[in-house]
Amino acid sequence: MKAMVITGFGGSEVFAQTEVDKPVPGKNEVLVKVYATSVNPADCGVRRGLFGPRIQLPAILGYDVSGVVEAIGENVRDFQVGDEVYYAIGLMDGHGANAEYNVANESIVAKKPANLSHTEAASVPVAGGTAWAALFDRASIKVGETVLIHGGAGGVGSFAIQIAKAAGAYIYTTCGSYDFDLVKSIGADRVIDYRNENFIDIIMKETGSEGVDVTFSTVPGELLARSLTVTKVDGRAVTVTGVQGDLSPATFKNITVHFVHLENPRPKLEALKKLIERGQIKPVVGMTFPLNQLAQAHQKLEEGGVGVHGKIVVQVTGS
Repeated sequence: MKAMVITGFGGSEVFAQTEVDKPVPGKNEVLVKVYATSVNPADCGVRRGLFGPRIQLPAILGYDVSGVVEAIGENVRDFQVGDEVYYAIGLMDGHGANAEYNVANESIVAKKPANLSHTEAASVPVAGGTAWAALFDRASIKVGETVLIHGGAGGVGSFAIQIAKAAGAYIYTTCGSYDFDLVKSIGADRVIDYRNENFIDIIMKETGSEGVDVTFSTVPGELLARSLTVTKVDGRAVTVTGVQGDLSPATFKNITVHFVHLENPRPKLEALKKLIERGQIKPVVGMTFPLNQLAQAHQKLEEGGVGVHGKIVVQVTGS
């Protein structure tokens, strides 16, 4: 089968299109014909070598899958040949979705939302599952609460806005002014231009100095630390990135700080499927690339800026 393989760490030039053996499903596993995958910041981090020897080379990256079950192994109970599925592969797996086929244990696989194309569905598992874990599993958001989401036009951020809206929250978000219309269209109530406005001043003024119930940072740097200023006493702060800066205000204000990674994704994907099929969540796909242009997809994500929003999807079948 065709796959994009890395044999060393570095820039996007390390990808090489290679013919590798088609995998065979074992006990409790399904063989999935991959129709689409997507690019996440974790893909770029692994490619650059940030996780070092924990990634065995050569490796196939790609952690989102949307595809069709082509074969099942012994003891598979929940799926049959022909099922449309989507799922998130473990970060350290090394046998990812940048290939025509993938084998996965059925415990991580979920039925694809019926109203999504494979291109749309491939944008959901990692980003949508992470946003769900942050807001529900960790922050436990409630109806009527206020939430600040940093990076609302990004992959995780665009799902977080819609999940928070479905939960009945009032949503502040930061993004570039060029993405204002996008984030408003998916549910943001108050949009702040991170380049030209001070989110602390705006939120403290508009909340009567109380702040918000939950802050969620999808952007690296000191945003988590700075956001503690606008988090209420007894509030919650969540991040999916590395942390810089002084977190001591969390102690003084009794703020619970959560660091989130996607674990046990299947229940989250099954819950997201319901909201997607009800029309409460719509994936934001900003760009698509064929598999043989995976390097360009990585470059675009790392460049960011105008025109790079939502998820970058890689179409595998037919590319």
